[in-house]
This record gives sequence, C-alpha cells and structure tokens, in this order.
Amino acid sequence: MTDYAQEAWSLDELFVGLDDPAIEVAVAEVQAQAGAFAGYRARLAPEMAPADFVAIVDAYEALVNQATRLQGYGMLRYAGDTQDQVVQAFMARVQQLLAQLDNQTMFFKLWWKGLEDAPAGRLLNAAGEYRYWLESLRLERPHTLSEAEEKIINLKDVNGVRALTTLYSSITNRYTFKMTIDGEEKELTRGELQVYFRDGNPELRAAAYQELYRVYAQDVPVLGQIYQFLARDWHSENVDLRHYASPIAVRNLANDIPDAVVETLLDVSRANAPLFQRYFRLKARWLGVERLRRYDVYAPVVQTDKQYSYHEAVQLVLDSFREFDSGVAGMAQRVFDEHHLDGEVRKGKMSGAFCATISPKLTPWVLQSYQQRPDDVATMAHELGHAVHSMLAAHHNALNQRPSLPLAETASTFGEMLLVDRILVTDPDPGLQRDLLFRQMDDAYATIMRQAYFALFERAAHERVIQGASVDDLSAYYLETLQEQFGDSLDLSDDFRHEWVAIPHIYSTPFYVYAYAFGQLLVLALYQQYRREGAAFKPRYLEILAAGGSDAPARVLARAGIDISSAAFWQGGFDVIADMLAQLEEIPVA
Repeated sequence: MTDYAQEAWSLDELFVGLDDPAIEVAVAEVQAQAGAFAGYRARLAPEMAPADFVAIVDAYEALVNQATRLQGYGMLRYAGDTQDQVVQAFMARVQQLLAQLDNQTMFFKLWWKGLEDAPAGRLLNAAGEYRYWLESLRLERPHTLSEAEEKIINLKDVNGVRALTTLYSSITNRYTFKMTIDGEEKELTRGELQVYFRDGNPELRAAAYQELYRVYAQDVPVLGQIYQFLARDWHSENVDLRHYASPIAVRNLANDIPDAVVETLLDVSRANAPLFQRYFRLKARWLGVERLRRYDVYAPVVQTDKQYSYHEAVQLVLDSFREFDSGVAGMAQRVFDEHHLDGEVRKGKMSGAFCATISPKLTPWVLQSYQQRPDDVATMAHELGHAVHSMLAAHHNALNQRPSLPLAETASTFGEMLLVDRILVTDPDPGLQRDLLFRQMDDAYATIMRQAYFALFERAAHERVIQGASVDDLSAYYLETLQEQFGDSLDLSDDFRHEWVAIPHIYSTPFYVYAYAFGQLLVLALYQQYRREGAAFKPRYLEILAAGGSDAPARVLARAGIDISSAAFWQGGFDVIADMLAQLEEIPVA
C-alpha cells in the first residue's frame, strides 16, 4: 500500500529551479515563436485557404503552451512562498514577457474579430477543435479596440492592475495573527486562524474573527484604495472604452453566460435568503442560544475532535472517487504519484487552496495547507475534483481545455458530495447523518448565499466607486448587504463591515464569485440525478466534464437536459437545500 506523505510539491516537470538553464532556453524559444508568428500578418486575408488559417492557429496554440509553462512555474513558486523576493522578481519578469508576447501576437485576434461574417464562417467550418475558441473571440468584436490601443492596455495592465493585485497579495499574505489558546499566545497564519471559525468554543470563534478583522482593519485605507483603483480601471477600460453595458457584463461575456441568466441566478439567490435565515434560527436552538452571533455561523453543533491523518485523508478521498468511477480515482491518484500536491503548512505560503492546470499534457498541481480536520479532507476532495475535470478535458488543446468559470466548480463540488456519501457509509456513528447535514447546510451557505451576496456587493461597489464612494462608504454598504442577507436571524457585529477587503477574488478576478453559486446549485441538481439514476447518470456527467471549455456552458448543459435560463432550475437547487433543512428540523433538538 502506498504511504502518502504530507509534502511540498515538485515542480521539476516545469523547471528544476529558478537557476535552471532551461528557463532561459524557454524564454528564447517563446520569443522566437512570437517573432515567427509576426510573419503571419502578411498572410492573413479573407480569401485565405482554410488549411493555412488552421496552421496559424496551431502556431498560436504552441506559443501559448510554452508561455503558460513559464507563467505557471512562476505562479506556483510564488504560491509556495509569497515572500520570496527572487520569486517575486521572476514573476515580474514573466508578466512583462507575457505582455510583450500579447502585443506581438494580438494582430491575429484583432484581424479575426474584425473579419466579416461570411469569410469568418468559411474559416470556422474548417477550424475543427479550435471552432469554439474562435467563436468566443468574435463575441468580443463589439468591444475590441484598435491594435495600438490594445497594446497600450496590455502594457498598462502589467504595471497597473497586475502590480496592484500582486501588491494586495504580498501585503495580505505576510499577515500573521495572534491568539491565546489554552493560556498560550500563538502566532498563526490565516489558514491556521480560520480553523477556529468552526471551533466548539464560542469564545475562540469570536476571538478568531476579531483577530482576523483587527489585522485587516489596520490596512483598510490601503487595501480599500487598491480596490478603488482596480474598480476604476475596470470601469475605464471596459465600460468607457470597450462599451460593455456594465462592469459585470465583462465577466459574463468571458464566461459565455447571458447577462439575463446571471441576473436570474442572483435574483433567485436573493429571494432564498430567508431559507438560510431559517437555518440559522434552527442552529441557534441546537447550540442552546437565543440567537446566533455572526461568529457562530460555522459553529459545530456537536463539537468533534475527529481528525484524519494525511494518509487517511488521501485514502478516503480516493476511495470515495473509486466508488463512483475507477477511472476518476486513477486520475486523482496521479496527482499524488507525481508529487503535485503541496499539503504542507508553512509561513509565507499562499492561504486557501487551488488547483492549477498548466498544460493539457501535464497533471495539474494542487495547493492546500492540510491540518487534519474534516474540512481539510473536503478541501482535498474539492481540489482533486478540479484536477480530474482538467484531466478529463486533456484531449482538448490548450485554448479549449479549461472550462469557463461557471462550470469550473462542477467536478470539485461533486467530489465533495461523493466524499460525504462515502463517510456516511463507512462511519458507524449514529449522529453522523445529523452532523453531515449541518455541515452540508454550512457549506451550501458558504458557497451559494455568501458568494451570491459577494457578487451583489461587488456589482454595486463598482458602480459606487465611479460615483465617488469612499472606502468607509463601501464598508458601510457592505454591512448593509450583510444585514439584508441575515435579517434578524443573528446578531451582526460592526467588525464585519471590513470583511470585504479580506476577499481576494474581488481583487484578482472581478465578478468571479457568482461562479461558486452557479456551480453549487448545478451540482445539487446533478447529484440528485445521480442518486436517482445510478450508473446510467455517469456517462452524461463525464461528458460535461470532458467538454472542458470547448463549447458554451449553456450548450454543454443543454445536452444533459439542463436549461440555465430557467428560474425554476435555479430554484430547484434551493429546493434540495430546503429538503435537507426539513430533515434537520424533524430531528428533536438534543
């Protein structure tokens, strides 16, 4: 039996170190590829032969593969130690290189977007695997600027937006937090601190939140100003220059999700806020308090000291995947076999967890800080679900492999649900079903309602920044969104007004977060189908994952019988949650 050890990842498949001579070779190769690609400019013509057109796209895809290898190595090294100044310098160099490559090759995308429909249609018919990527580019046609303007924006982003998001990450990842635990003051990372959000001791829960926001509050003027700069830049470029209808419309188009679908998703989510308010009132009764505090949202109903060694966690996750499909489990196991999961806890390491796909030819890399809690096992299943999604779509080229954001959470959340079912089968604890139902309700809140309200805040915040809102104004508005979200179901303390500056996604990837709500509600519907249909469901689900980013999400899901434009579909996801809540309400309060 394999003994799985908690370790840092190996990046040797990319480069063996920052002093690896292969880095300079790769830089020279990608610069040469870009120079050669520039020679295609003269060959672009509406009447060009389809075979010549496809050869140009082939060359572009090869360049993207090489550039992504450099970018991915820098990103993964940075995630492993955000305070390493040599890595930071390498990242800056790679970002500058990528901007240069974009400028050297953008003529092709601009030509393609500007081509009339008739010749574009002729070339699309011969594009094969590249068809959807090319179609997606043409969706941006109304929002595309001149080549000179696009080049200026690329250069502006390197030293502007990307510099600001890197600065935000550097500032917040150097934070350490102090907590007194069992009479001893400890210095913690954010990941270690957040363990206490779910602690059985209400005083420790409150102290953990208070310490998190105490530290962030010291930099609110700076972090808030960074956000204002990013929001203004987003608006200036995308609304003023590119003429998108709204700031969120930029992300919707990138996701190939109609604006109306996103509005429906957020409207239905907002209408279901009372469902979770009902849950918080029930949870208060189980905890023996009149009303929850915001500090208690993730409180365990029954404190558990259940811990899983790293090896146990890996086996449990792989077994849960194997119960569904041996091929899926085999793909997840490759991540461990190739030492692509960094599970260590260490200072300077990026907080949170992620799965990174660098190339269709390479097994993805996963980062988490494993601390033996049940939540950490769920995180492992989540991120390995992402990895499986990527590997199932690895037959696509680099331009089509990655799913759009709304579908990106499908396999990850499905993986978590497989894990829960496995634990229910293998653990004899009679109270486990109740505890898992509470955990599933907590997770549904965290990934649906919480994320939907982040998106609602973000949508309004972008507009308010343009109207002159101060950082304090944004904090006050954020508190208002929390008051609407929770109603009178819990006591909301004032320190949560600064929570928004501690949400990395709204800085690095504006309007990303609604994808979590989209993905969770989608998976609830899919998992219900799986429970009803068993093995008959599997091919349909695997087909969704195998599509990667090769088609529009609406079309991918329509083939599985799902209509994302329907409010009833999204409400169906909330109905599944309501059923879970009803099961909990039937259990006598202990």
